[in-house]
Amino acid sequence: MITNLKPYPAYKDSDVEWLGQVPEHWEIRRLGSSVRGCVNGVWGSEPNGKDDLPCVRVADFDRSRLRVHLDKPTMRAISSSDRVRRLLEPGDLLLEKSGGGDLQPVGRVVLYDHPTVAVTSNFIARMPVENGYDSIYLTYLHAALYSIELNVRSIKQTTGIQNLDSRTYLSELVAFPPLPEQTAIVRFLDYMDRRIRRYVRAKQKLIKLLEEYKQALIHQAVTGSIDVRTGKPYPAYKDSGVEWLGEVPEHWELKPLKRWVRINASVLPDTTPADYEFRYIDIGTVGTGFLTREPQQLRFSNAPSRARRVLHMGDTLVSTVRTYLKAVYYVDGDAEALVCSTGFAVLTPGPGTQPKYVSYLVQSNTFTDRVTAESVGTAYPAIAEGRLGSFYVPFPPLPEQTAIVEYLDTQTTKIDAAISAARREIELLREYRTRLIADVVTGKVDVREVAARLPEEPPEEEAESIDTDEIAEDEATDEEAGTETVEEEEVEP
Repeated sequence: MITNLKPYPAYKDSDVEWLGQVPEHWEIRRLGSSVRGCVNGVWGSEPNGKDDLPCVRVADFDRSRLRVHLDKPTMRAISSSDRVRRLLEPGDLLLEKSGGGDLQPVGRVVLYDHPTVAVTSNFIARMPVENGYDSIYLTYLHAALYSIELNVRSIKQTTGIQNLDSRTYLSELVAFPPLPEQTAIVRFLDYMDRRIRRYVRAKQKLIKLLEEYKQALIHQAVTGSIDVRTGKPYPAYKDSGVEWLGEVPEHWELKPLKRWVRINASVLPDTTPADYEFRYIDIGTVGTGFLTREPQQLRFSNAPSRARRVLHMGDTLVSTVRTYLKAVYYVDGDAEALVCSTGFAVLTPGPGTQPKYVSYLVQSNTFTDRVTAESVGTAYPAIAEGRLGSFYVPFPPLPEQTAIVEYLDTQTTKIDAAISAARREIELLREYRTRLIADVVTGKVDVREVAARLPEEPPEEEAESIDTDEIAEDEATDEEAGTETVEEEEVEP
């Protein structure tokens, strides 16, 4: 990494509270002066084979690279009149005007750098860049403004959907360097960004390998491929009679899952007092065996209708939505006033069942692969709790379940610690990147000389990201549902 960057030789007061001092030769202008307009997109109609174009959605935003994914475009029929000023060109900025949420406010800006003719959905506005500005520099600038939440004061909250007042946002005063300096800043930030993303990908690859190793250990233990007490196969096996399961140890029992556990045994009734407070776990809160963030504190009166399934100590919750099958969590801590989404099945262990063994069982690839095969639906395939409960699963005697849990706890604790350390390194790298971009595009450090000395590099092919920190529950967009329509608005800053 490049360190010891120096400030500019001379500064002036910007007279902008959040911006403070800026390099003396930078010009203070409205953000909107850098674009030739802000034209809302259009959702169009169902594809007809004649007027079809890719329609960029917020789900296509690559928030890490600040670009657009077009590998699986959403095709919509767009009439000739609706195409006016909406056809995207390479170098356009795309502004998210509607959507967002508490943890991810509306207002992200990404760069469109594809030659493909396309439009944006009605939740996104197209912003062609004005002459004298570098599109990539502006992308970094908007990313910095988003990181300090400058967009938040332009957000208008409506019924569950945030709307960004683009006129207010584009009226914000910022400092712009001359175009050659914008180019130098882009050269430096691109160079640093490539290295940070390489480090992140290496850590993500390590996490994936560790998770695969963990899965292999769990699979071997809960299917009886090895006897964890000896480290060898069991002396005798029998045909399970279940095609997808194969052979299991001879003395293990096979019964439907519902015979071993109770499924969704406790729920919050609709008559729950409005002021009842509880901690809520949704799909985005759960990884594989751990919480990605603390449960949200809610009152029943303002909780979503899916916040209904009550959790108790020893329960296992497992996602029934195929997109999030690896979302599994064992409740081994404080279960007081703990509730999860109806997107989970809650498994409460019955007699003769070691509670945590259930958690390991539903984490195994054998189990999740079966759930995938049995899921129904198109946009968000899911499995009904009745079908889930009908799966035949193998259970060893209770003492053996305990031995398996103790073995897996010992082995997976080490793996989980390594995974947590790698995730923390990724988090620190991303924090460094965010801070670096903000410091550079606001003139806190001068990178012109460093940029001039950087070596030429060939374009880098982007490896597939294994990012898991942007999962959100109920991701189906309102563009498709048609529940929120943004009227066409053209902003000429």
